[in-house]
Amino acid sequence: MNRTITQARFNKEVMACRRLSLVHFRTEWSGACQIINPVYEDLARSYQGIADFFSIDGERERGVAATFGVQEYPTILFFRNGELVDHAVGLIARNALITKIENALTGIRAGNNL
Repeated sequence: MNRTITQARFNKEVMACRRLSLVHFRTEWSGACQIINPVYEDLARSYQGIADFFSIDGERERGVAATFGVQEYPTILFFRNGELVDHAVGLIARNALITKIENALTGIRAGNNL
């Protein structure tokens, strides 16, 4: 299940989590966010109990967005054991997002472009 999170809860919910956590930085006005939201919600249901899915309003929670250099919406960051292990920026195909999730679950690190 996808949960909305704030900066105040970010460290406890994401950084202290031992399993895979996906954090979707979004805005209400972004058309790309509107397109990817249903895909993200569906994947959150599919991976329930395996990975944690969070959403953050990038305009309301600017501190978290700035900490991780989020400048474009949507951005999805992948964390495992409090470490950033991958990311996706902009619209991403469902299958590509599934591949990133599976790679993060199995410990395959993203390329050097993090």
